[in-house]
Amino acid sequence: MVNLRGRDVESWVREADAKVHQQVQLPEGYSVEFGGQFEDLREAKARLVIVVPTALAFIFMLIFMAFGSVRQALLVYSGVPLAVTGGVVALWLRGMPFSISAAVGFIALSGVAVLNGVVMISYFNQLREQGSDVRSAVIEGSLTRLRPVLMTAAVAAFGFIPMALSSSAGAEVQRPLATVVIGGILSSTFLTLFLLPALYQTFELRSADRSSVRHEIAAQTERTGVATEA
Repeated sequence: MVNLRGRDVESWVREADAKVHQQVQLPEGYSVEFGGQFEDLREAKARLVIVVPTALAFIFMLIFMAFGSVRQALLVYSGVPLAVTGGVVALWLRGMPFSISAAVGFIALSGVAVLNGVVMISYFNQLREQGSDVRSAVIEGSLTRLRPVLMTAAVAAFGFIPMALSSSAGAEVQRPLATVVIGGILSSTFLTLFLLPALYQTFELRSADRSSVRHEIAAQTERTGVATEA
């Protein structure tokens, strides 16, 4: 029986297994296997290899169904990598190893990051449908949706603070999950409020320019055909 403190299970098992093979001569027919939490960790990782990509693909599909545009779906989805980066940095700052509870936190974090992006871009599109140009829609939408985005992020982050500071029984599960969510929400909120509006304006203006060029080419082609017939 081994009760680890201050180290992650996987790295300890790898080091212990290497030392056992180097320093212990086992009789023929005998072997050493590590079970318990390490075995549970291996099984959970095998499941996560399937669950995480499936969850991320499902999230992207829902975003695409909401906007009907791959371009805008990718814009919203860009919040996921930055949110994951914030979660990784938060774990590193607190000196915590990656664990299964942290992986669950990353999945939950992806949903929160996407939610704020959907709130912002859907309002941009609504303003453009009402006649606003891209730049005006981005400025007005960012200012109008500032408070809802901050409230969503604050509620989620403050709600996980007790778990992040927990030291009671079960804290080894609660702290990594809460740390990932809090760190990721901070970084994804930055993206939603600053980077996402800039990216939206850039890509939508380029799309509008390409559309205008195509319409102009089509109009010129039509005029050329009419002149040729005449």
